[in-house]
Amino acid sequence: MRYETRVGGTYAKYVLFVMTIVYVFNFIDRQILSILAEPIKADLGLSDADLGFLFGTAFAVFYAVFGIPLGRLADTWNRARLISIGLSFWSLMTALSGFSRNFVQLAICRFGVGVGEASASPATFSMLSDYFPPRVRAIVIAIYSGGLYIGAGIGVFLGGAITDTWNAAYPDPMLAPLGLKGWQAAFLAVGIPGILLAFWVWTLREPVRGMSEGLEPPPAKSPVRETLSELLRVTPLVSAIPNGRRALLINFIAGAVISLTVFLLYLVTGDMVQWVAMGVGIWAFFSWAQSLLVQDPVSFALILRSRALIYTVIGFPMLSFVTYGVGFWGPAYMVRTFGVSLTEAGQWLGLGGAIGGFIGITLGGWLGDTFRARTCKGRMYVGYISIAFMIPCAAVFAYTESAVIAYVASFFFSLVSPLWVAIPPATVNDLVLPRMRALASAFYIVMPTFIGLALGPYMMGFISDQFVQSGLDDADSLRLSMVLGLSMLVPGVVLIYLASRHLEADEDSRIERARAAGEVVTLAET
Repeated sequence: MRYETRVGGTYAKYVLFVMTIVYVFNFIDRQILSILAEPIKADLGLSDADLGFLFGTAFAVFYAVFGIPLGRLADTWNRARLISIGLSFWSLMTALSGFSRNFVQLAICRFGVGVGEASASPATFSMLSDYFPPRVRAIVIAIYSGGLYIGAGIGVFLGGAITDTWNAAYPDPMLAPLGLKGWQAAFLAVGIPGILLAFWVWTLREPVRGMSEGLEPPPAKSPVRETLSELLRVTPLVSAIPNGRRALLINFIAGAVISLTVFLLYLVTGDMVQWVAMGVGIWAFFSWAQSLLVQDPVSFALILRSRALIYTVIGFPMLSFVTYGVGFWGPAYMVRTFGVSLTEAGQWLGLGGAIGGFIGITLGGWLGDTFRARTCKGRMYVGYISIAFMIPCAAVFAYTESAVIAYVASFFFSLVSPLWVAIPPATVNDLVLPRMRALASAFYIVMPTFIGLALGPYMMGFISDQFVQSGLDDADSLRLSMVLGLSMLVPGVVLIYLASRHLEADEDSRIERARAAGEVVTLAET
């Protein structure tokens, strides 16, 4: 059923409010592992690299791979209901994490959280792009994305407080309800409320696609058929079969090259699980792109042949490598370096991250829209500003000898590091047609998920392990690994610059390029 809802009206703002709450829960469930890292490490006998895998790769690969078919489903089905189902599933998997007794069980739950959360942002970006006009797209997405930092902050705060309170009440886990330890109780406490929130999300209205830009939507497609088709596209080898022997051979060769790379990385790091998971995810993504070229050449042309879009979705995730890495290891660093409790670390890092992050991401969205009103590439300037301030804030956090100054530096890092977050999804949505916005958003999300989430926490953890083996204590090793991670900002600057050079031409030619690729684009009557 269609609802005639005014663009940017009261109901649109209501939807934005609800979706922001959903994103808060999204990151509570995702980020809580960071404050629980130390007790989980002790109880399950894990290394820093193992923790980085659980937080990053275990979640990220499933989040990225399933985001593509779920993005296609969002382009053909009711987006609010899709988000509702995904929310209930990832909340359930978070709660089940509380019953994990070993690394494998916790990893499986993280896989499930990744699959569930993959439903949320592509569908939300698409909904909000229909509910609000392009001129405020960055600030709207920034407000929604602000839920990231509120949720991350709440997750860190609640995780620390619940763990310490539970352990104080039940020092002997055998006498605790269900035999749970504090970190296990924390997973249950934050997972269950999300299942209830899913019922609220189910009631939201579905906007008319393209209504914010006067673009008439194409005829409705079968959601099940389109989603299954997209799922096959991310399945290596299988995706290439309908496209002939040559496509199958190319897919096989790509798989062989990826497998060889995985093996070489295993020889270097000794970590098979991390690189096999990454390899499978990359092969799945290659299979999707190869199949998209044949089965949806218009989407391929607008997404994968736009230099502005490609540089954008690779450049900004270089920043996410730093933000995810420092964000995950910050609590553990405070505990190791200053000997603070989980409650204290969670309280100050969580509160600072929530307030600073929300202000920063909203400010970045406003700056992006303000700069864009003056020049098409104005939003890209926000990326440079963020990078310029991230470096000194991270350095002070890592090298101060005062816990108070470290908390202050962390707050300012939380303020400046997310300035850019709304810029790439807003830019991606500007560069494609309404019918492919969720799919394009899913494609963008793949990049910060692989580059930032899968590699940032893991690589900082792995480097920290190497420094420990060389004789450094675990606090100094973690400090050095975080500082070395800042080097990823250099390629980020270069790629953002390249994106800005091509942005205006690619945006102006969007409809012409779509028509040249075979799309029938109809402008709605006004």
